[in-house]
Amino acid sequence: MTANGTYAPARMHGDRVDWVDYAKGICIIMVVMMHSVLGVEAAAGQTSFMHYVVEFARPFRMPDFFLISGLFLAVVIDRDWRTYLDRKVVHFAYFYVLWVTIQFAFKAPSFAAEIGWAGVAKLYALSFIDPFGTLWFIYLLPIFFVVTKLTRRLSPLLVWGTAALLESLHVSTGWMVPDEFCGKFFYFYTGYLFARQVFALSDTARARPALALGGLILWVAINAAIVSLGWADLPLVSLLLGLAGACAIITAGTLLAERRWLDGLRFCGEHSIVIYLAFFLPMAVSRTLLLKFAPFLDVGVIAIAVNVAGVIGALIIWKLAVKSGATFLFERPDAFWIAPRRKTAGLQPAE
Repeated sequence: MTANGTYAPARMHGDRVDWVDYAKGICIIMVVMMHSVLGVEAAAGQTSFMHYVVEFARPFRMPDFFLISGLFLAVVIDRDWRTYLDRKVVHFAYFYVLWVTIQFAFKAPSFAAEIGWAGVAKLYALSFIDPFGTLWFIYLLPIFFVVTKLTRRLSPLLVWGTAALLESLHVSTGWMVPDEFCGKFFYFYTGYLFARQVFALSDTARARPALALGGLILWVAINAAIVSLGWADLPLVSLLLGLAGACAIITAGTLLAERRWLDGLRFCGEHSIVIYLAFFLPMAVSRTLLLKFAPFLDVGVIAIAVNVAGVIGALIIWKLAVKSGATFLFERPDAFWIAPRRKTAGLQPAE
């Protein structure tokens, strides 16, 4: 806190808020971790110590990602529909179509061996209705953006309360879009509706780091206890754990940003969508190689190595794409813009 009683401004990296990127970095690494650990365990036919880390993060891993994605929506929600749809729908639709096609290109032979090429074609067509594999996050985001704008004139508390009810119902239809919409829209809308309170939380953590650290330790103990007791999926409990975990990641991101510790996390957060799009390939390759050529390693150690390979490998793919001129993989070409292009497009989950 400054001498006149106001909070010191958040640290910035260019025009980006550091703690936001730190929080996103933590989130994307946890997402890759989940896929890496579960994939290794499924292939090895056994669980590992990393399974408990994944379970610990499950109540808040995606809620935090969606909450952060809604943080800056208030700045752009009043744009005309053409610009809004371009930035919030066409943007993500382009990358979904591109990368679901890339994923199918790699996985089609193995799919065909099981269900035939006709089955592969059917599965590919179905992926545009029911999001495929790891890409469901960028499939759901445009829906959240559109629903939030369409409900702009409704009572925010009514929308928020309805979203909380939907989360608590734990809807399970077997289709990802309705199930994940009901389970995650609450957190996205919370980020949008309570953005000022979220930034105030970060300000408080920055002003009182000792108190913030104590709160994080208490949260770890409570979250771990509830998960171990098997209560994490109970109605209302899941909602509270999601909110508490999101606050914890925001607090942790703020403390790390202030100390400039683990700056690689900030870099990962700044490029979180790059990692999200491309990690599947280095993850799958490293998993296959390690299980085949290093079976003597503990399954948990292999899972950690695969996690690291997924994150770093995705960034390497991005760098190679930029250097080789294949920028269309991570930057939307001019032909796929329906509104005047920004000077710096990039891959941003929230403007």
